[in-house]
Amino acid sequence: MAKPHEKDDKDQMIDNGKDTSVIQPPSSILSKIKTPADMKPLSDEELRSLADELRSAVIKAVSKTGGHLGAGLGVVELTTAIHAVFDTPDDKLIWDVGHQCYPHKILTGRKDQIETIRQGGGLSGFTKRGESEYDPFGAGHSSTSISAALGMAVARDLKLQCHSEREAEESHDSNEISQLTLRNDGKGNHVIAVIGDGAMSAGMAYEAMNNAGDMKSRLIVILNDNEMSIAPPTGAMSRYLTRMVSSKGYINAREFGKKITDALPGPIRHAAKRAEEGVRVAAGGGSFFEEMGFYYIGPVDGHDMDQLLTVLRNARDSDHEGPFLIHVKTQKGKGFTPAENSADKMHGVKKFDVITGDQVKGTSNTPAYTSVFAGQLIKEAQKDERIVAINAAMPDGTGCDKFAEHFPARSFDVGIAEQHAVTFAAGLAAEGMKPFACIYSTFLQRAYDQIVHDVAIQNLPVRFMIDRAGLVGADGATHAGSFDIAYLACLPNMTLMAASSIEELEAMVTFAADYNDGPIALRYPRGEGISFNKDTPPIALGKGYIAYATQSSSPPKQDAHDIKGDIVILSYGTRLEESLKAAKDLEAQGKTITVADARFAKPLDEDLIRTLAQNHKTLITIEEGSRGGFGSLVLEFIHNDPTFEHANMPKIRTLTLPDIFQDHDDPKKQYETAGLVAASILSSLQGKT
Repeated sequence: MAKPHEKDDKDQMIDNGKDTSVIQPPSSILSKIKTPADMKPLSDEELRSLADELRSAVIKAVSKTGGHLGAGLGVVELTTAIHAVFDTPDDKLIWDVGHQCYPHKILTGRKDQIETIRQGGGLSGFTKRGESEYDPFGAGHSSTSISAALGMAVARDLKLQCHSEREAEESHDSNEISQLTLRNDGKGNHVIAVIGDGAMSAGMAYEAMNNAGDMKSRLIVILNDNEMSIAPPTGAMSRYLTRMVSSKGYINAREFGKKITDALPGPIRHAAKRAEEGVRVAAGGGSFFEEMGFYYIGPVDGHDMDQLLTVLRNARDSDHEGPFLIHVKTQKGKGFTPAENSADKMHGVKKFDVITGDQVKGTSNTPAYTSVFAGQLIKEAQKDERIVAINAAMPDGTGCDKFAEHFPARSFDVGIAEQHAVTFAAGLAAEGMKPFACIYSTFLQRAYDQIVHDVAIQNLPVRFMIDRAGLVGADGATHAGSFDIAYLACLPNMTLMAASSIEELEAMVTFAADYNDGPIALRYPRGEGISFNKDTPPIALGKGYIAYATQSSSPPKQDAHDIKGDIVILSYGTRLEESLKAAKDLEAQGKTITVADARFAKPLDEDLIRTLAQNHKTLITIEEGSRGGFGSLVLEFIHNDPTFEHANMPKIRTLTLPDIFQDHDDPKKQYETAGLVAASILSSLQGKT
């Protein structure tokens, strides 16, 4: 056995920079933790040491895989304390969004897999029900945790009621609904939701709080505050006050005080209530949450294990029947200097050096679509002072941060509030402004009613710039932009465009800026842009063009009537590049091929589609979207067009994303799996041409 000072390289801690393995030395506390049950015998001092080791493990893992770093580092102590105090998985722990769950995964049996996070076949970067019993609710989108937790708490209460009724009836029926985990006091399991202050900007969180405060179910909501400008508590007195207001004795006294004041005459009762509330506000605030029906505790230093353990134990053991809100103040990126000093606290990172924090930068020959969009929008805004940009807590991800540098008064980050963002844009449009609502495809889903009711019905010219359209790699199913074509194409008054290249994206932004006849949406994917076909025809409403035709000039003339062949590939969006590759391969097999860029899904270029369908034996549509989108629109048009009868109907193949939620992986592999690459186009034709 090696002596203590004779450490192997893989046993070194991160501060010497020799190794970045997540594997801990055999003498470490973390090496002995397989599940949270292994934490129960630990002393408070050992729990503090465990938190330090956990932070090192998170840094090491993310340095190798990339992913979300800052948020996870901010909740290391909180994660450790929750699992030490509560009995997960019987007690339900729900992480809002889930990007801060890496420490949670390490402590819940996934330590040996943590270096697979966000990799193909590996752990999800968010909580996922199918991955572990310690993930009782899947996440990825923000502000859902309180609603889900309340549902679980009410389910527990209903099971308890059923259990009690069965006991009273002395029934031995083992009906499934009566199966539940009872605490020693017979009150069932705890339900804990951890939600960030950013997530509290979404209306859904307040809808849930309003419901929870009214229902009085026993529920613990932990507000992880890492951005708001509330000074953290300091000193022994602050810790004493926090401990006092969370103690069982204080809660019981407070409830007793309420009973007394309720019996007093109105004016005296209200004065007594204000005095009691004033004492609690002085001890940390929270009157708003109290009015919502929550028992407020805080703010608590989220990196002080003594405070956290005390408060969580008191809440766990309390006889209080209603919901708690524990306000925890944390620092995003805590414990890793490069993250603490970064403007975004290294929220999402690529692989990085654990000493310097320097991230591995890939080489790129062309700019990302997001940057192209931002640059073009700035150019348009320089010409038209009515143009404004709106984003929902994603300024960097949508390019709106660059727009804000040029036009700060015309750039609006409304927080995690997509519903508000859309109706806010509608209000701007109603007053003659030109709003560009810049929202990821996956997040735009959250504002569907507003798109329908506040924009489309009123035919207001809101410009929807849909970033992250299509598959998104490591972020997986929760963030994939799969459905926007289908869910927008069915709306009257809506116009839909998709860019196939950098040049087309620039032209479409200009087109959208000039378009005032109703709502218009432009989709483009994440990542490095594609540059080709710089001499394509100008953008015209509802018009596509021929991008390639066998034995024709490049690009061929717009008129498709004289172009005939075996196969036509009709592409919507950036699958045009793969379509052109497939055309070359098919030509090598002796086929005559035409490739068209549809540009618009609504309105369709009916003349172009009709002509291509008449002049080719097989028509293939391809798109980076789900079933029910562009391909379905083309099928519907052809089958309803009186020009076509069964005798002259071409064979039609629609290539879409598969009817599944695809797991995270490298984007290239995802599209191969989806069947949306050149080889897939060829295989779809086997025996069909």
